This record gives sequence, C-alpha cells and structure tokens, in this order.
Amino acid sequence: MKDELVTKAFEAMNNAYAPYSNYHVGACLRTKDGHDFIGANIENASYGATNCGERSAIFAAYSHGYRVDDIVGIAIVTDGELLAGPCGICRQVLSELLHEDTPIYLSNGTENMTTNMKALLPLMFGKKDLK
Repeated sequence: MKDELVTKAFEAMNNAYAPYSNYHVGACLRTKDGHDFIGANIENASYGATNCGERSAIFAAYSHGYRVDDIVGIAIVTDGELLAGPCGICRQVLSELLHEDTPIYLSNGTENMTTNMKALLPLMFGKKDLK
C-alpha cells in the first residue's frame, strides 16, 4: 500500500498550483474499501486562502462520505530538498480526521518516513478537550 500511495501522491503533486512558493505538495489517501483520494496544494494570493495537499485529499474523502474509521493510510509528498511533515494547520485537521495511529507516509523522492498523528502532534487538542 505504501508504495502505491506514495506514487499516486507524486502524480497528484503535478496538479499543484503554487505560483507564490513554488513548493509543490501531493497527497493520496486510501479508504478501507480501496478508494484513493488525491490532493495537491492550491495557493492563493491572500495566502490564508491556500489549501495544502493533505487537507485537499482528506476533505475530498470526507466530502464523499468517508470518515475516520474508513481511512487506512495517507501519503504526503513534496518536491522540497528536505523531507517535510504536515504544517501546523494540517496537523490539527488530521488529528481529528485520522486515527492517531493511521499510517502517514512522507517522501520527497529521496528520503522517506512512516509516522502517525500520535508522533506528529503529541498532546493533541480535539473533541475530548471540549467536553
């Protein structure tokens, strides 16, 4: 699964719209029933309206009715020289929309890492904190 998701995430990265940062991100999320949802970063001149690749992919899955229990993994790739993890906003979103142990595969084509939300965002703030 890992290699397939990473390959599809690199393909999705080709759809990135990044005229300001020139930093391209692609993502591919897989569900238990075998559906793959891709995403790419889409920038905007106002910056705040920019959407990251991993949020694009997970929002697409949720928009099709999938939820946290349906997701088995996500790959997030970049064309940066350094291996990169999700930004802070993405970590917060993913912390609620993925299980804390769902595999997250990171790659920049040279370096690779498998992680999860528990490692990326310890002491997560979420629904449990609002009770």
